[in-house]
Amino acid sequence: MSFNDSAILSLPFKGITLDWYDLTFRDQSIRLSLINSLKVAASATLLATMLGLFAAFAIYRYQFFGKNAFRIALNLPILLPGIVTGVAMLAYFSDLGLELSLWTIIIGHAMFGIPVALGPILTRLSQFPRRLEEAAYDLGAKPGEVFRDVIFPYIRSAVISGALLAFTLSFDEVVVTIFLTGRDNTLPIEIWGRLRTDITPEIAAVATLILVVSGAIVVLSQSLINQDS
Repeated sequence: MSFNDSAILSLPFKGITLDWYDLTFRDQSIRLSLINSLKVAASATLLATMLGLFAAFAIYRYQFFGKNAFRIALNLPILLPGIVTGVAMLAYFSDLGLELSLWTIIIGHAMFGIPVALGPILTRLSQFPRRLEEAAYDLGAKPGEVFRDVIFPYIRSAVISGALLAFTLSFDEVVVTIFLTGRDNTLPIEIWGRLRTDITPEIAAVATLILVVSGAIVVLSQSLINQDS
């Protein structure tokens, strides 16, 4: 529909055009919301990947009381319905007296990005040959050096894969974002707001771009996972 040379979304096509994409990129509100989405997704991905990496390493390496409960708690944000997660986070931020902004969205997205990043990393860690680590220690390497030079190179592709999945999830998220949005809209919220009034070819163009980019990221992430299999 985004390529249809008609101001009305209908079939059959009257012709093929890229004018709606041109209008989309000229729309200041869409450009600003796209920038906000990229900021949120990048920040949430970085935070979620770092925390997911630490959590995966702790689960893999250590035995501690409540380990199973810890794993369940990490997965709760993505297992619960989005509206439940959104309301819970909104109530939490309200209790803290935090004003809704891009930062609250980043924190919210990072919370359900952690289990997404955690999965591939933990799976890859479970395949790690401990003899490599033991050999490094026998050669006099320190714990930090072992992680940097032995463990991390082995799990690098899984870390990247988890980060890509977390980025895609954050970039496309609508339900949780609705509850945590302040003055600045992300791209999905901008589209959702316009859908309440009318469905235009520009919205179809934006939706197509999001679908293509998200699909490409998921394919890339899956290819990285398959390389490790």
